[in-house]
Amino acid sequence: MKHINNGDELLLFLEALSNPHRMRIISILSTGRQYVSQLARELGISRPLLYLHLQKLEEANIVTSDMELLESGKAAKYYTLNPFNVQLNEQLIAEMISTLSLKNKP
Repeated sequence: MKHINNGDELLLFLEALSNPHRMRIISILSTGRQYVSQLARELGISRPLLYLHLQKLEEANIVTSDMELLESGKAAKYYTLNPFNVQLNEQLIAEMISTLSLKNKP
């Protein structure tokens, strides 16, 4: 289960969720793992664009990927949703403020 440990992780997590394509990816992956080509077809977006969104989700540890060899001999990259349950409220934000790195402070 995903746990937010500091302000930087909270920002990464929130940024990863701040896009409708990434929210749709999470929704699709909530039903089970998918390979990139199938995800791109379901979303109706190009694979390069999909990879950009998946990279954001992976950086925030919301999804993980692994390669698998198909019967055809081709390698397919699969993505799996990591379970998370983040209670976002003013208390969490107040606790995380002191742990933001300098690059994120105004």
